[in-house]
Amino acid sequence: VGHCHPDIVKAAHEQNQLLNTNSRYLHDNLVDYAERLSKTLPEKLCTFYFLNSGSEANDLALRMARQYTKHEDVIVLDHAYHGHLTSLIDISPYKFRKLEGQKEWVHVAPVPDMYRGLYREDHEDSVTAYANEVKNIIEQAHKKGRKIAAFFAESLPSVGGQIIPPAGYFQKVAEHVHTAGGVFIADEIQVGFGRVGKHFWAFQLQGEDFIPDIVTMGKPIGNGHPIACVATTKEIAEAFAATGVEYFNTFGGNPVSCAIGLAVLDVIEKEHLQAHATEVGDFLMKLLKEQKTKHPIIGDVR
Repeated sequence: VGHCHPDIVKAAHEQNQLLNTNSRYLHDNLVDYAERLSKTLPEKLCTFYFLNSGSEANDLALRMARQYTKHEDVIVLDHAYHGHLTSLIDISPYKFRKLEGQKEWVHVAPVPDMYRGLYREDHEDSVTAYANEVKNIIEQAHKKGRKIAAFFAESLPSVGGQIIPPAGYFQKVAEHVHTAGGVFIADEIQVGFGRVGKHFWAFQLQGEDFIPDIVTMGKPIGNGHPIACVATTKEIAEAFAATGVEYFNTFGGNPVSCAIGLAVLDVIEKEHLQAHATEVGDFLMKLLKEQKTKHPIIGDVR
């Protein structure tokens, strides 16, 4: 919402003057913020965990998926980057290819890139073809006696080249993953909070009938302040709690972070930033597409 936005600075300052404490102490801001955030998401995603960074959020999502499914393996998209913790480097081809290589529990699916990918715009059914690549990975894993815990993907793969997956791709992938007993994790850390303009969450570009099992948030959630979140279903949250080992994060969801989170949502709403993103995006795309028709060197505009 902009550097040093006065509303964000004010919210942080006012809460700092009152109280900041670890999250063992109850505070209304936590509940108020969770409630407010829940209004932006499908009803099914009704349980929230607050953390300090996107990497923490993705690591927790991975733990939850494994606890819920009792499986270990993860399918990711090629070129993906999901964070800097060891567990996330392991599921980030962008990183692990330069480091220790691919773990046996990690499976890499091709990016659904309609411009430069395996199946392109001229393909008769690229959506099904890309989803079938995931299905084949699952079948190969099963042959080796391995089981899928999650399909883990950014709603719009960013490091992979700002790829916009064709509508319907996530639905078909989710079907294959659910059949295999896995869950669908949508990483919205870089692309959430109205940044796609037409919707508040990038996964919503796939259509109203698609709802991930777990959504992770970071980056814009606190306008630069360290706050992150994992949203999931009641069933997954209950399975995660059933171990008896509670999830505790000292400063995740502290009063100051939640005050800032609330202020960010206020600003997005008050200043119509989602509509602004759509307008500016459409304007830029129109002009860049004009350049594309003029210059053959421009292959695709994203």
